[in-house]
Amino acid sequence: MTVERYLRLIAGCFVLATLLLGYFHSSYWFLFTGFVALNLIQSAFTDWCPMMSFLRWLGAKSDAASLSRSSEA
Repeated sequence: MTVERYLRLIAGCFVLATLLLGYFHSSYWFLFTGFVALNLIQSAFTDWCPMMSFLRWLGAKSDAASLSRSSEA
């Protein structure tokens, strides 16, 4: 999987988990849901978010790298 797909997966899991925690445990978890949303909005304009840097550090490939490999073949 690519960085972009991992990012969507992780963001979706965070949103779902914090919604459940906010409903069943404490409404303060909704603040974390808002933080994830703000990061997604910010990354739409800048094409960068902290999780993308972390995923690249872990070795995930970006879409640009996979596209350039497929065009070389």
